[in-house]
Amino acid sequence: TYGSQNLRRIGVILQRAILILLLACFPCWAILINTEALLLAVRQEPEVARFVHISGRILVHSSLKILSKLQLPPQIFYGIKATFMYALQTSYLQNQSIIWPPVITGLIVNIFNAGIQYIFIFVLHLGIAGSAAANAISQYCMATTLLAYIIWKGLHKPTWGGWTKECLQDWGSYMYLAIPSMVMTCVQWWAYEIGSLLAGLISEVELGAQSIVYQLANIAYMFPLGCSVAGNVRVGQALGGGDTEQAKLSAKLTIFCAGSMSICWSILLGSLKGQMSYVFSDDEQIRQRVTDVLSIYAPFMILDALSASLGGILRGAGKQKIGAICNLLGFYGVGFPIGVPLMFAAKLGIIGLWIGLIAGVFLQVIFLSSYLLRMNWNKTTTEAQIRAGVVGSSTDTSPQPEDPGHSQDSAGTDTVELVDREAGGAAVEKELGLVLAVMLFILAAGILINLLINNLVT
Repeated sequence: TYGSQNLRRIGVILQRAILILLLACFPCWAILINTEALLLAVRQEPEVARFVHISGRILVHSSLKILSKLQLPPQIFYGIKATFMYALQTSYLQNQSIIWPPVITGLIVNIFNAGIQYIFIFVLHLGIAGSAAANAISQYCMATTLLAYIIWKGLHKPTWGGWTKECLQDWGSYMYLAIPSMVMTCVQWWAYEIGSLLAGLISEVELGAQSIVYQLANIAYMFPLGCSVAGNVRVGQALGGGDTEQAKLSAKLTIFCAGSMSICWSILLGSLKGQMSYVFSDDEQIRQRVTDVLSIYAPFMILDALSASLGGILRGAGKQKIGAICNLLGFYGVGFPIGVPLMFAAKLGIIGLWIGLIAGVFLQVIFLSSYLLRMNWNKTTTEAQIRAGVVGSSTDTSPQPEDPGHSQDSAGTDTVELVDREAGGAAVEKELGLVLAVMLFILAAGILINLLINNLVT
């Protein structure tokens, strides 16, 4: 939308996103208040499940012990809302090519977070609850600091025209892009988390090694992730502005930058694979296992970077559904069916898991590359301009002013438009009511399950 220079529409999309994500907090709360039961169901250690449950509840509401010591209102710990508000503001600025404010804000608040983490844990002796509370406070600080900067610098003025009823309309097109985009991200996160759960079923050594490799993978992934975000923004802006050739060039640069960075990191990790584990563990068995996995992780890093950059291009082109299907099939249709038997039947442990993931991501890269090479970029440009509101979704065939029949049919046309608006308003109300009902039902179900579990325990 920003590339099309239809700036006011950006503000409307932001308003729509705020409302939808506020409603999305309900199912998140329903899950967080039941984390202990969910983790115990997958045979996690009771103590670990209890600690995670405490952190989850802090994100939803405050701990009475912390409130009594800090004398803070309960609303301060509703961290999920602050998290999504900060993410929205960051995306809002990124899509206008404004990058540094979120970076600086995150850096400052992370330093602040380290300070209050120390105070809550070591001075006030609040333990895991204090750490979670410090996290929630930091999330609010990031959201409010970035919002204050946006208002202070007037970054919102070109795009924000105030709240409008238009934000209550066209939720379907927003969700059409949002849900596949969420699936693209979540299925990848879940794959690695499932990998950690599976490693824990083998031994503590396998779990420890998997945790270390996962942390190193996260660090290495930040660089191609940055390229992915840049590709998403640049490709989207070019398509929205009708510049197909610039979109293609931005896509090529995204792949080149992500691939180049990953090659450098792959060489670095491959060269230091024997020393990396010393930073994380003193256990000789874990260190040796990490070294073994890093030997096969280097090619995976390059493939993962290419997959990330290709995914960013797809998001910019509005093809999230393709990316979601590809990630689902890559991780759960190929990766796990290969990796899990190698883990347990072949007794390769986490090495088998990573072999499966490499196979899945390799096929993802092949498929996404083929899709982008065959994609009709001109058609994609038109679709992007329709979403941006600068091109109509259908050809305008209404009579022109010089048409002799225009004046005599004007009354009928006005009547049809009035009926269309009334029908559209009814459809909007039905859509909003359905979404609200579903979200409230999920939250109510989560609360009911939590109450039943508590009654059974007590």
